[in-house]
Amino acid sequence: MIICVLQNTSSFIHLNTEQNNIETTFQLSTCYNTTIVKPLYYLFLLSFLCLQSCDRSEKAPQQQQTETPALDKYTSTTNSSDLLYRDTVYIPIYSDIYSETKDVKFNLTATLSIRNTSFRDTIYIDDIDYYNTEGKLVRNYLIDKTLELSPMQSIEYVIEEDDTEGGSGANFIINWAANNKEVHPIFQGVMISTNGQQGISFLTEGVSISN
Repeated sequence: MIICVLQNTSSFIHLNTEQNNIETTFQLSTCYNTTIVKPLYYLFLLSFLCLQSCDRSEKAPQQQQTETPALDKYTSTTNSSDLLYRDTVYIPIYSDIYSETKDVKFNLTATLSIRNTSFRDTIYIDDIDYYNTEGKLVRNYLIDKTLELSPMQSIEYVIEEDDTEGGSGANFIINWAANNKEVHPIFQGVMISTNGQQGISFLTEGVSISN
């Protein structure tokens, strides 16, 4: 049995909170056996700190997410079949690559970038098709619509890191047209990823396959 005796001079714990500036006082009895008082003191202090930490976390600002521009705002009413020059471009994409052995893969975020390099001419995109390693069509980004890129305008589309449908042999096939055969848009695939302290990034260039 543990006997505690109240003394004339009591022990007090004072805690001031910056948030509401309220002083809280607790009176504890002085015990012959301090194994009871100390655990209670530390338990209360730990609970108080946890409450303060939770309050701060609720007030922490939320991060804003950046979204990829919607393709619809580039939609054109021009009939590209009437244009003078047409071309088909193949862009290699790697949604993952091998690491160390053929059994270990490293997922990548891939960005398809299309850039109109002309100061004067508009280019028109009829098809943006995404194929996987087996050559099967995974996704068609343009259905019954044509995109219009004004002079010096660019557009991009992102294959997210957890989207592994394409595999290491994925690719985009793009059909585009213009009124001037001297127009030379740039088609690129940009791959990037990080894992711990390791990072990897590289790009691929589009190749004309129409001839």
